[in-house]
Amino acid sequence: MSTLILYGIPISTYVRTVRLLLEGASADYTLTGVNIFNGESQSADYLAKNPFGKVPTLEVDGELLYETNAIVEYLDAVVADRKFSPSEPLLQARMRQIMAIIDSYLYPAAISTIVIQRLIVPSQGGKTDEALVQSAVAPAQTAVGAIEALAVGSPYLLGSEIGIVDFYLIPIFVYLSKTPEFAAITAQAPKLRAWWDHASQLPAVKKVCA
Repeated sequence: MSTLILYGIPISTYVRTVRLLLEGASADYTLTGVNIFNGESQSADYLAKNPFGKVPTLEVDGELLYETNAIVEYLDAVVADRKFSPSEPLLQARMRQIMAIIDSYLYPAAISTIVIQRLIVPSQGGKTDEALVQSAVAPAQTAVGAIEALAVGSPYLLGSEIGIVDFYLIPIFVYLSKTPEFAAITAQAPKLRAWWDHASQLPAVKKVCA
């Protein structure tokens, strides 16, 4: 059996995405802390693993993988027998489509702007930039609306079984749901609201995202 070492900080949404898959597959792995707030991710040692200084990075028997989409598809193949990916080609495309929407459109608005301003800045003694938050609401709504239109929601995003695409969105919603903007952003997304009511109660979600 391969030795899996996941480098990253537990509060990272993308680290949580990978961990949700690993937990879902009951895989043995070691989480090695890399603090993105104190410069540790920019150390020479870590940059030798990931030249962009981002988390997560996965080490598998000495081989290194970075970029979350590459990591989760690899792990789905080697530790989960592809149970977290749809077998039907169109649904495979939908999975990657939603992942791309999250990476390119939802994450920047929801996490990099709204969550940082609402949750992180005040926790460090700063003041929320209200204008910046408001400027991110419409882009977040657009991204959520696009995912809503693609989702099956019975009860998971692409059908009856949980998958990679759920692991991508769950950590985003964990944080976004703690902000006042969540209600407005998801107001026209009944499938995603129902999905979140179910997904947020999963034991693995409570374990990884506590």
